[in-house]
Amino acid sequence: MPDEKSEATKLNAPPVPACLMTIFGATGDLTKRLLLPSVYNLAAAKVLPDSFRLLGVAKEDWDEAKFRDHIATTLKQFWGPDADTTVVDWLTQKASYQSADFDGPDSFDKVKATIERIEKDSQTGGNRLFYLAVAPTFIATMAAQLSRTGLITEDDTAASNKSWRRLVIEKPFGSDLASAVALNRDLQKSLREDQIYRIDHFAGKDTVQDLAVFRFSNTIFEPLWNRSTIDNIQITAAETVGVEARAGYYEQSGALRDMVPNHMAELLSLVAMEPPSSFDAKHLRDKQVEVLQSVRSHPSQDLSQDISLWAVRGQYGAGSINGQAVPGYRQEPGVDPSSNTETYVAVKIEIDNWRWSGVPFYIRTGKRCSRALTEIVVTFRRPPARLFPVHQQGGLPWNRLFFNLQPDPGIRLAVGVKASGLTTSAIQDRMILQFTAGPFGNHGKGYERLLHDVMTGNPALFQRADFVEEGWRLVQPLLDAWNPSRSPGRIRPGSVESPQDSFPNYAAGSSGPKAADELLSRSGRSWHSLEEA
Repeated sequence: MPDEKSEATKLNAPPVPACLMTIFGATGDLTKRLLLPSVYNLAAAKVLPDSFRLLGVAKEDWDEAKFRDHIATTLKQFWGPDADTTVVDWLTQKASYQSADFDGPDSFDKVKATIERIEKDSQTGGNRLFYLAVAPTFIATMAAQLSRTGLITEDDTAASNKSWRRLVIEKPFGSDLASAVALNRDLQKSLREDQIYRIDHFAGKDTVQDLAVFRFSNTIFEPLWNRSTIDNIQITAAETVGVEARAGYYEQSGALRDMVPNHMAELLSLVAMEPPSSFDAKHLRDKQVEVLQSVRSHPSQDLSQDISLWAVRGQYGAGSINGQAVPGYRQEPGVDPSSNTETYVAVKIEIDNWRWSGVPFYIRTGKRCSRALTEIVVTFRRPPARLFPVHQQGGLPWNRLFFNLQPDPGIRLAVGVKASGLTTSAIQDRMILQFTAGPFGNHGKGYERLLHDVMTGNPALFQRADFVEEGWRLVQPLLDAWNPSRSPGRIRPGSVESPQDSFPNYAAGSSGPKAADELLSRSGRSWHSLEEA
């Protein structure tokens, strides 16, 4: 491999120590689509040391040669003709494999023997990263088995020689508040909190990390970041894709569980949190949790009286995306034809603290929308002076700050300027800051930064136990109010939240249910159009 130090310096990357990365679920879709390409990108960037080792663990009865061939085939398919065969060969030579059942204690004894053999034959320093790319039902049991075998137990040697052991788990972290609390409790029986890395790929995106940097490194904006100058903030995560091959998971989850307590809560916390005293992991995550704790809680019984004032859910029907006809959710493979699972949700959130009192936050996320877009729109209050004709004042758009996270990362500021001509009138124009591509360009998966942070022991971008629980606290009243087993009569007849005969309530290729527009229009506001560039 070329000079590692010079290449890593280009990425401003702290050196990765020697370590063994063990992936449980190594033959699965997550590993194929995200983990292996991300490890490849780190290797290609010369961030990984020569002492790095990779162990795949899965139920398939493979040998080492077949797993190595799987890695090579996956990476060459991912990169196509741009694949660096030197990097592919380097990575495959670092790989080993062990077949195992995730719920069998004997299997973990076999994994332990394999890990000890690898560590004996290489210079990993005893540092171990365990990545659970498995179904959520296995997580607590697997953590317990890793603890029982001593695989994840850190020794008590001097700090300078101490080997680290870390566990990475994927969302969902529970299915509601009670299960999230139980999962955290079970994990903390086996590990210390600082050994647990709850990963959310949203946090790995450069554009998401830039939210906090933009706020706290620019004095021209932070003094305006409060209720005195901001009217409302909108957070949107819209997708054009449908449920795809995830019907089994999505039927149990729905849009609310899938997106709001994790991805959307992450964005909300970064936009609304108070300035941390530093970007140290503890200080940053303390402020993220603090702002979620300030979100106004609505008891389930209050929400059920007129839930449409606070939240709207929807399910897409048949429609057209980019001129191509697509089926409704209930017609998707693997979906119950009478399914009441929501594919869209919009929620009004209020934060009861000094900075944000009276400023509504609106979040929306949905599938089969007219455009794929993840953005945050900060709408400022109108100027108090009416310097321009009344008919023009009403039509003059608000000052807005746009954080475009995807597909075209950048920041735009909408401002009023003089229109060309012989009269003095105002129009809106935009100042645009286009973000450069990240270090891995279009091939980046967002996991590279997160995997690097696990290996170097930086938990700042990972969700702490209390953040997870606050995210579920935010949505639990909605889960209760929309629970299909609720007693009859708790929801107004004819509302969009009534039982399944009201679904579908938006067409594929639209911006969502009509009731989502009404959520804002009651107060004279409107969503930023998905179609507006």
